[in-house]
Amino acid sequence: MRKRLNSGLLVLLVLTVVACESDYVPKPKGYNRFDLPEHEYVSLADTLPYRFEYSKYARVLKDSSWISDPYWIEIYYPDFKADVHITYKTISNQDSLKEYLNDAYFLTAKHQIKARSIDESITRTPSGKTVVYAELSGEVPSQFQFFTTDSTRHFLRGALYFNTAVQNDSLKPAIDFAKIDIVHMMNTLQWNTKNGGKP
Repeated sequence: MRKRLNSGLLVLLVLTVVACESDYVPKPKGYNRFDLPEHEYVSLADTLPYRFEYSKYARVLKDSSWISDPYWIEIYYPDFKADVHITYKTISNQDSLKEYLNDAYFLTAKHQIKARSIDESITRTPSGKTVVYAELSGEVPSQFQFFTTDSTRHFLRGALYFNTAVQNDSLKPAIDFAKIDIVHMMNTLQWNTKNGGKP
């Protein structure tokens, strides 16, 4: 009995010494887990001067900001706490077009302070519309922006925002998911001439 007790104390003593000598290393912070579904789309209601297909996992909300215009909306992703802010302007003359273009470039350039890079690209959609995309990297509030215009009547701009304190590196899967949806939105964009684009 005494022999069994002594060997038990010896094992306990060895475990205590080993435990005291090992350094504690905290576990690294985990990244957010996003369960990303397959991309599926639904059509925007036919009540705006534009229409496109947007993600079936998003909701269309009216822009409630104090500066909003009648045809401004938000494509809201509840699972990501993300918004694609869509603003729309009717072009009345070439001066108004120049103003909208300057605003679009200015709003993107505002992120230069925090952005590691801003990569702009110009592409043409299947229906022949020209879209300017800006991808922003770094800890910026908006990671993807875009605009398109027919230069005579319609001007549409959008920006992706995440309403979270999580760093953009951790949000990358959700950002990439939303980018694919935005490109699909622009590829399916049509101007709605039924209401003429006038409020």
